[in-house]
Amino acid sequence: MSDQRDVLHIEPSESFVVTAEVESLTRRALTYARAGLPLHFAGPPGVGKTRLAFHVAALLGSPVVLLHGDHEFGTSDLLGRNDGYRRSKVVDNYIQSVTKVSEELRGGWVDNRLTVACIHGYTLIYDEFNRSRPEANNPLLSVLAEGVLSLPRQRGKDSGYIRVHPNFRVIFTSNPEEYAGVHRAQDALLDRVITLFLSHYDRETEVAIAAARAEVSPVFAEPIVEIIRILRGHSENGARPTIRAAIAIARAVSAAGARVRLDDEVFRWACRDILSRDYARIQRNGRTVLPTIIDEVVEEVLRSRRYRNLSRA
Repeated sequence: MSDQRDVLHIEPSESFVVTAEVESLTRRALTYARAGLPLHFAGPPGVGKTRLAFHVAALLGSPVVLLHGDHEFGTSDLLGRNDGYRRSKVVDNYIQSVTKVSEELRGGWVDNRLTVACIHGYTLIYDEFNRSRPEANNPLLSVLAEGVLSLPRQRGKDSGYIRVHPNFRVIFTSNPEEYAGVHRAQDALLDRVITLFLSHYDRETEVAIAAARAEVSPVFAEPIVEIIRILRGHSENGARPTIRAAIAIARAVSAAGARVRLDDEVFRWACRDILSRDYARIQRNGRTVLPTIIDEVVEEVLRSRRYRNLSRA
């Protein structure tokens, strides 16, 4: 018995931003995936690992099964589980004077997502797989190395193992090991995958993504992205604002009918509020420097020659 409720049928999205850098990453990933090699997109939060995984999966053209890593996962969360027992009873009274009764008690097994993907040749996207404990991911080792999935006997008469469908593909994503809530992945698993390391995109790509996701013009998004990139470059403070912050600022300012200007109150407090997570913990003389850092960078960008006219418009 297989459970098809969690199977997604996706197509390439017209809203997915494709620049030269994104196209290069996509082409490399597709080359490996079409050769049957497992993919692993590794990088910090906010760099678009999951969106790229979905984009690549859509281009592969097969249905997708999505799995999110979780510390509470066990092997059964990948393979399947016993969903109770079912009793069947047959009463045979074909000969009037003889009554034959037979009963059968069978376990009700439900396949989980890894099993479903392996059987049917779907693409498995295992998002943030290193949030699951390493031992929970052990079934993947034989899947990726030998093309064999070992299954518990409770599954039924075909239990023991199954051959993985030749069209099965897997795309992992993960955050660096120093992030909270993640585990160190097994070397044996990482040795079986092709890892592509993602970082923050180039300036052109970030402007295009912010404009598309916030539904604003590139001219509107560009100075906001520049603010984020300068703040990100201040390595001494340890803050790393991502493109998500630029999208949120652009969306909030646009929705309020405000403008990207030094004298626009909405724009100024949107920058402070949305970027507060990254800078609230930074202090000087026991006091937060959150407003100071952000205001300094906002003024630096909008007073620069590149954006001076925009600030006055």
